[in-house]
Amino acid sequence: LVSEHGFTGAEVTVRQAVARLRGARPREPFVPLEAPFGKIAQADFGSAVVTIAGVRTEVALFCLRAKASKVPFVAAYPTERLEAFLAGHVAAFEFFGGVPAELWYDNAKTAVTKILAGPAREEHERLSALRAHYLFESSFCTPGAGNEKGSVENLVGYVRRNALVPVARSFTDLADLNRHLRAWCERERTGHADAWRLERAALGELPARPFPASVSRPVVANKVAMVNVDRVRYSVPVACAGATLRAECFVDRVELYRGADLVASHARSYARGATVLELAHYLDAFARKPRAALSCAALETADPVFTRAREVALRSPDAHRRFAEVLLLGRELGLERLAEALSACLAGGGPLEAAYVRQIALNAAHEPPPPVAVPAALAVHLAAADPARYDALAGSLR
Repeated sequence: LVSEHGFTGAEVTVRQAVARLRGARPREPFVPLEAPFGKIAQADFGSAVVTIAGVRTEVALFCLRAKASKVPFVAAYPTERLEAFLAGHVAAFEFFGGVPAELWYDNAKTAVTKILAGPAREEHERLSALRAHYLFESSFCTPGAGNEKGSVENLVGYVRRNALVPVARSFTDLADLNRHLRAWCERERTGHADAWRLERAALGELPARPFPASVSRPVVANKVAMVNVDRVRYSVPVACAGATLRAECFVDRVELYRGADLVASHARSYARGATVLELAHYLDAFARKPRAALSCAALETADPVFTRAREVALRSPDAHRRFAEVLLLGRELGLERLAEALSACLAGGGPLEAAYVRQIALNAAHEPPPPVAVPAALAVHLAAADPARYDALAGSLR
């Protein structure tokens, strides 16, 4: 327009003219929807940045809101993975004391594996298992139409503006944050008390046992008795090296099974490339490889008393054998009791020998038997001893 017609007006003038030529776009109409009590709830993940242990940390907020009564439930998790999605449902149903008839979702990969024509979806098998356990139906929004579950969409921002202020507020850990959120949810429920009574009465009953909010996968233990779960390595007993195990991944822990037997349980780590070791898993190896005891990487994450004991053992010529024998006591005593006995041994300056440490542990655990109750008919009351009688006896013998 400038180069061909010498136009001198502003860009906004052109935009307004084009808009008039196109004509007004028709607004999309919406239909008011009814939400009977106990019928519908909406669930979604959001995110928030909070201060945990002095560090600004982004957490995932699982939000679920009963549509009729507007009562919310919010829980913070370190991830939006499927296990957190399942755990959020279990916690929400326990908070509500019942189960809504239908839950509405968007099309996140945690819930949907494939979008089909129309409203049809292929759910994740664990979501289907959750629905079968709690007996509720699922409904999915049209892709890109977040307004279809606006109740929970608005909840994420509402939580940030009301439950997570002031921004400078600090929490000691994730559990502390969730206690704060639970208390906030309780206050919100109190504020909707009249509607909540109707909602609660219409909810379905909870099953006798909660759903196990985990994701199962096969893993193979390598030659150093570690398995890889989501790019984090976890130790297992050395007897499991080379075996195929089953990992049950919860949001807060990883459980490892060999068949039906639980062989290891670790706190869940979300640090990519991290290694989580447990000293007890390597004790059996020290019977065959005592030299490995001095350099075992699991010592760094065990009780610090084991590292101090290693420094003491290194002063002797047979350090590896002496230290391995002490660690092998963990199979009999357990590492917690062994650590207490080692602390007493080092504090008292005693010899760092397996027999001596074992005796300390046994002495600490010993409980004297209760006194034997003697029936009154058999009780014999003796007078107090008088040592002067022995002097008289000695005099008569001279």
